[in-house]
Amino acid sequence: MSRINRPRAARRLSAVTVLVIAASLAVAPPASAHVEVEAEGDSAVALAENVTLAFNAETESDKAGITKLEVVLPDGIAPSDVTYKEGPKGWKFEATGRGYTVAGPAVAAGEDAVYAVTVRQLPDAESLAFKTLQTYSDGRVDRWIELEEPAAGEHGSPAPTLELRPAAPGAKPVSPSPTAEPTTAAPSTPAASEPASTPSPTGAGTASKEEGSSNPVLITALVVAVVALIGGGLWWFRRRGGASTT
Repeated sequence: MSRINRPRAARRLSAVTVLVIAASLAVAPPASAHVEVEAEGDSAVALAENVTLAFNAETESDKAGITKLEVVLPDGIAPSDVTYKEGPKGWKFEATGRGYTVAGPAVAAGEDAVYAVTVRQLPDAESLAFKTLQTYSDGRVDRWIELEEPAAGEHGSPAPTLELRPAAPGAKPVSPSPTAEPTTAAPSTPAASEPASTPSPTGAGTASKEEGSSNPVLITALVVAVVALIGGGLWWFRRRGGASTT
C-alpha cells in the first residue's frame, strides 16, 4: 500500500513546489533602475586629479524621456571644480549653489541618459555620494538620494556612490579653484575710506577756521583797549596840568 501512495505524494509535493515558486515570482518586486557612477580608467583614488566621472541614469519610464539630472556634490568637491565633458545631444551643463545640472531635449523614451564630467581633484575620502534628481518630460522626478543601504528585499532609491581607494603616497590637496569673481576686500574699501578719515579732518579744519576767525577779534579788542587807556591817560594828564596852572 505504501508503494502505491509514494507516487501520489511525490506528485503532490511537486505541485506544491511549483505553486510556491510561482507565488514567489508573482510577489517579487520588479527590478529597480538607478543611477551609476564610475571613474574613468583606474582613477577612483582619493586626491586623484583631473578625474573623469561617467554617470548612467537608467530610465524607469517607457513613455517619457529624461530631460534633466540635478546633482548635489559631496563634501570636498565644489561646483567650480567640475567641468562638463560630454552628454546627450543638445544637453548643457550649469553649475548651481550645491552642485550642477545637465539638461536638454528629452532622450528617447525607454533609453538611459549617459554623461561625463571631469573633477579637478577628488577629496580624501573613502566614498563619494552624488545625490541625483532625475526629471522626465512628463514631470516625473526620481530622487536618487538615499545614503543608507536598502533593507533586504527592498530596492530603495540609493544615491550613486563612488568607492575610493586610499590616496597615493605623497598626494596632497591642491589649492582651491579660482572663481570668476574672487572674493576680495574691494567691496568694503569705499565704506572703510569714507567714515574713518572724513570726520577728523573736517573737525580739525573747522576748529582751525574758528581759531583763525577768533584771533582778529581778540586783536581788535586789545587794540581798542590800548587806545582807550592811552586816550584816558592823555585826558587825565591834560586835566591835571590845567588844574595846577590855575
